[in-house]
Order: sequence, then C-alpha cells, then structure tokens
Amino acid sequence: MTTEAPQNEPKTIRLDAADNVIVALEAIPPGRKIAAEGLTTIDPVPSGHKVATQAIARGAAVRKFNQTIGFATADIAPGQHVHTDNCGFKEFEREYAYGEAAMDTDFLPEKDTATFPGYRRTNGAIGTRNYIGILTSVNCSATVARHIAETVNRSGVLDTYPGVDGVVAFVHGTGCCLDANDEGFANLQRTLWGYARHANFAGVLMVGLGCEVNQIPLFLDLYGLKHSETFHTLIMQDTGGTRKTIAAGVERIEAMLPIANACVREPVPVAALTVALQCGGSDGYSGITANPAMGAAVDLLVRHGGTAILSETPEIYGAEHLLTRRAASRDVGEKLIERIHWWEDYTKRNGGVMDNNPTPGNKAGGLTTILEKSLGAASKGGTTNLMGVYKYAQPIDTTGFVFMDSPGYDPCSITGQVASGANLVCFSTGRGSAFGFKPSPSIKLATNTAMFKRLEEDMDINCGSIADGTKTVEEMGREIFDFLIQVAGGQPSKSEEFGYGDNEFIPWQIGTVM
Repeated sequence: MTTEAPQNEPKTIRLDAADNVIVALEAIPPGRKIAAEGLTTIDPVPSGHKVATQAIARGAAVRKFNQTIGFATADIAPGQHVHTDNCGFKEFEREYAYGEAAMDTDFLPEKDTATFPGYRRTNGAIGTRNYIGILTSVNCSATVARHIAETVNRSGVLDTYPGVDGVVAFVHGTGCCLDANDEGFANLQRTLWGYARHANFAGVLMVGLGCEVNQIPLFLDLYGLKHSETFHTLIMQDTGGTRKTIAAGVERIEAMLPIANACVREPVPVAALTVALQCGGSDGYSGITANPAMGAAVDLLVRHGGTAILSETPEIYGAEHLLTRRAASRDVGEKLIERIHWWEDYTKRNGGVMDNNPTPGNKAGGLTTILEKSLGAASKGGTTNLMGVYKYAQPIDTTGFVFMDSPGYDPCSITGQVASGANLVCFSTGRGSAFGFKPSPSIKLATNTAMFKRLEEDMDINCGSIADGTKTVEEMGREIFDFLIQVAGGQPSKSEEFGYGDNEFIPWQIGTVM
C-alpha cells in the first residue's frame, strides 16, 4: 500500500498491483500529475474516491483490493474519476473454493492468559456491564416498560447502588398479529430469549399485555426460563392495568437492585469476550483503515480464545467468496451461501435489488457499488478460520470468528448480535455515525482523521492514522484490541458517556403481519 508521494504531488493509495484504480487521500483537482502512476487527473476527485490508472473499456471490470468492485458503464480514461456515473453493479460468477484458505489451527499462536475484570454470572457466562433490563413481549407494553425504567432511574434510588449501571427498557414495535410459525416470529423469540439470558444483565423483568400472539407463558415454556429473584414477569391484563403494572414493576426492580449491586468484577480470561463487528456510515477509507484494523484486532482476540461476530449479510455480498475460502468445513461455507441465496430471493420477491446499498452517504464518501462496500466490510473479520454461520439472534455455540445473518441496518443487526451473546460492540464509521448499544458497550472507530477531528467527542479511536502513514494496520489492531479489554473491564466508551443505547433495540421484522 503506497501512501507517500513527492512534494506537491497528490497523496494516493494503490491497494494492489493488479488494481486499475487508486484511491485519493485528499481532494485532487483536475490537471494534477500523479507521477507514480504516470497520469494526470481529468476530473475533480474527492478525498476517498477512486482514480482510473489505465483505460477501462465499457463493460470491463473495475478492480480494487485485487477484486472486482464493479463494471465500467462507459469507457474510462486514465486519470478519470471512477464513480457512479461510469461504474455500476452487475452479477458475476464467484468461485467459493470452500475451505481452501482455512488454516491448520495447530499453527495458531498459543492462547494467551490475558484477563480483564468482568462479571461472572451463576450460569458461567461473563458480563462486561451490570444492567437491569426490562423486556417487552409486545409493543402494547412498551409505554409501561419505559415508565418503569424512567421511574426507577429518576427516583435517585440508583445512587444507593453504584454497582448497577442502570435500568433500561428494551421496547419494540411487534409481538402481535404474527404468524407463530414463520421466520419473523422465530426471530423475535430468539432475540428476547437472548436478551433474557444475556450476561450483561444482573436481572430482567419481562412485561406483556396478555392477549398478544407472543405469549409470555408460552415463551417461558419454550425456552425453559424460570421465575427467580433476578427474573420476573408481569402481564398488564392480570396485574390491573397501566398504573398498577408500573407500580408492580418498580417494586420488582427495587427488589433486584441489592442483588445486582452485590455483583462484583473479578479477573476473567479475555477468551470470555464476544465482540459484535459492525460498520456504519462507511466511506472510501473504511476498507483501507478501520475495517482491516478491526480485523487485526479480531485475529488477536481469536488467538486469545475469544469470539467475534461478523454480520450484515447484504454487506458481504460480493465478498462472500473470500469468507467461504476460510470456512473451517464445507458445511460452514455452504451455510453462508445458503444465507446469500435467501437474501437474493428475499430482495427479489420484495421488488428490491442487492445493490440498493450503498447509501447516499456511502457514495458521497467514495463507495460506488455494493461489491466495493462489501469487500471493505468483510475485512472486519480478520484472517482466521470461519468457524460457524448462524441465523439471526441464534446463540453462538463455538469460539473464534463466526458469522450471524442479519440486515445491513446497524441497530437491527447489532440487536441480533447481542442476542447471540455479544458483550462488546466494535463499530467503524467514515461519515460519523452517532451510535451506542445497551447493554453491550460500543466502541467507535473513525476511518479518517478529518472526520475524527470534527467528531472527536463521539469517536474512541482514530484509524485514520493508517492513511496518514503514522501507524500500520497491525499497530492499529493492537490499539483496538487493548482498548476493547479496557472497555470490557469498565472504562466507558464515548457513546456510553453520552447515554446512547436506549433507542437502538430493533428486532428484525420479516414475515406475515395479519
């Protein structure tokens, strides 16, 4: 990767010798010479955008990362800005080569014994935070759940229990008029089950209305959940309505507070960390700086015995062949491709297209097609073997690098990852996403220095140092890994300091609503 340039020559990056585009590291006006490439710019090229380094005929592949990121929709000359007006998406065959690049795990470095102060729950799970959560079976109980949380949080009682991170209501807009046998209902139930047993909760209260499809008693029977001093349920129609349910809920929460406050951090292995990997508000730097640096941190985590969850299936579309090559078995690789085919069918039957992504903000930041965006997004997963592929909110039952199916919509995707067991979130952004996620703390990685300086109060780490030439991907990965451990041990992230995370709980709604 080239970042240096002669004095007064525009700064650019060539990612691979086989590429026919380079990336501008600063805004480049027309008529500027790039001597290393033997070309002069024809158009204005914004920072993070692409410049053609050779003639690309209409219909020919545009290559970046030594991969196809799109196809020329017009003849492109050397020095021309390559973007949506001359580069587009189309389907093409990819060789999945299941397991071809999988590593022999015997050659992985021996797992270290690093620790962090975490909460060891009675079931053996490890938490990084100590919340009390209020879950809702249906949107009809959402207002009551919010009132319970607000009443407790505003009462001042939490001042007596400094070991409790807060009381949070997780409300949603579904739970009734669903087909109890379809995918959407299964998604919701897996999500609620995952939160009900999440290690970042010291206690949970579930509130329902009573007549909804998503019945609490049936839910408890299905998942084997039992009432206890730290798990309670209330049904409004049985309790006597809004005010009585709020009062009963506050009473149940106040009874759990001393128990939650008695939980203390103790040294636990870094292997207990399960990190949700996300990118949002991506730009042309994402696949060059923050995402590969996150991947380097993931490699370190996996080699400590931890787990990392890559998701956002529409945002690995066009890069899935790089993941199947790393599959630990053919079965794992085929599960990923089955999910890809599901999404192709899903978008088709709903009148959509897989290239509906990137967003306008992504495009303004230099991303042209879903192929380009996906290649950058997939690099968050590092280089170790793909150990498993899971449905949305399905419990992760293996360690290492895994994939969980989800939409690319960040709050919805992370909701599923946390339900699957993520006790930390690592989130890269190039445009500047304002985001946090309770109960799992969220770490924000900036892809470029200019955005980091504008939004420093929201960003935890500046990965723009890679493009600036002051740090390598590996050095940045180590910094991210070390910060993950600090945050897991209690250091608040920027999004936690601002109180983000109360509005991001969004279970994936699909299927029939009657």
